[in-house]
Amino acid sequence: MKYTLHTLLGVSALLAALAPSAARAQQAPAEEDLYLSAMQSIAEGRRGDASDILNKLLSKGAQHAGEWLDLAMIQCALGHADDAEALFQRIEREFAPPQGIRDIIAQQRLLGCQRWSAQSLWGASATRGRDSNVNQGSISPFYTNGDGISLELLPEYRPKGDHYSAVSADYLRELNAAGDLVFVQAYLRKYDHLSAYDTASAFVGGEHQWQLGKWQMRTSGLVGALTLGGALYQQQAQAQLRVAPPQKLPKGYDFSVLGSVSRLRYQTLSNFDATTYEIRPVLGYRSERGQAQLSAGYQRDLGNVRRPGGDRTGWSARFYGRRVLIADIQAELELSSQHWNGAAAYSPGLIDTVRRQNNTVLRSVLTYPLGNGHSVQLEWRQARNRESVSIFQYNSRQVQLSWRWSGL
Repeated sequence: MKYTLHTLLGVSALLAALAPSAARAQQAPAEEDLYLSAMQSIAEGRRGDASDILNKLLSKGAQHAGEWLDLAMIQCALGHADDAEALFQRIEREFAPPQGIRDIIAQQRLLGCQRWSAQSLWGASATRGRDSNVNQGSISPFYTNGDGISLELLPEYRPKGDHYSAVSADYLRELNAAGDLVFVQAYLRKYDHLSAYDTASAFVGGEHQWQLGKWQMRTSGLVGALTLGGALYQQQAQAQLRVAPPQKLPKGYDFSVLGSVSRLRYQTLSNFDATTYEIRPVLGYRSERGQAQLSAGYQRDLGNVRRPGGDRTGWSARFYGRRVLIADIQAELELSSQHWNGAAAYSPGLIDTVRRQNNTVLRSVLTYPLGNGHSVQLEWRQARNRESVSIFQYNSRQVQLSWRWSGL
């Protein structure tokens, strides 16, 4: 894409410096914010948002050369070459712009205006790692029921560790200038010895961006399937809506509310199919060298009347941070926690306890770029599951080294 985020924002800063000070002094801060917002939207591929902002600026009516130049640059960045040229000519005809602005206009005419073309991103990775508890085996070898009778678990329900190899691929492509896109993801993991736990998954989905008044909306959906041990295990579908309110936040911050509905269907387990509803506020921060995101959400999980434990309610929280360190090494840290509360005893007569789950996962990643789209990643992951039914309590630790190749 000819226009990058830094290029577009750099042009806006240059315009501010070169435009007549008296003219810029007359421009309201809100209008300047609209111009920068439009350029930011274009740089991030949200051309529909940029067009809406352009229409707002046009409806206000430009008052001086600096504002007309803003409009012309937005038109050109959107690929409206004829409209941009008409504005350039009006600036030259009706105003006396300084040489700096004349040079910008001449350079833009030489480069030509951006024409939209579909952009795509792809990536592939190969991984080697070890999982200390592939089967999520119980911490304790015994289970004591409500009558005080202690039962010893079979060996297959105790933790089993193994090495694994994995490959993955993903592809994302724009569909139109408004920022709509489609994506595909595939993943395959094979264990050295515990082949019954080999997994493969594939997902396809899309995203549509739109506005409701001043509110920014983003609708997405995906469908996919997961195999376990070579047999179809689970089918998934999800619809999601992300809503960003129009309130202005401090520089670098963003806020949105995420709502979703997910459907899980199991092929080899009876009575475990479920529909999950979730609402989650998300607060994010982004700077030149990193980003952070914090979210927390409420969930309602509905199954059929025969599902063990009945319906569930719960909440989850997640913190994610990423920062560029020395030598362009990138560090990531993620902490997530999921809590579920069942509505009834898990299995009356055998497990008379209401299942209350508390699962915490800590994940860290170091990424070292090799150049030309190649990088290596070292990842460590620790899971700790604690709940009221002791046989479901487990610990798991994974360490893996990956090579990744990505491009446009």
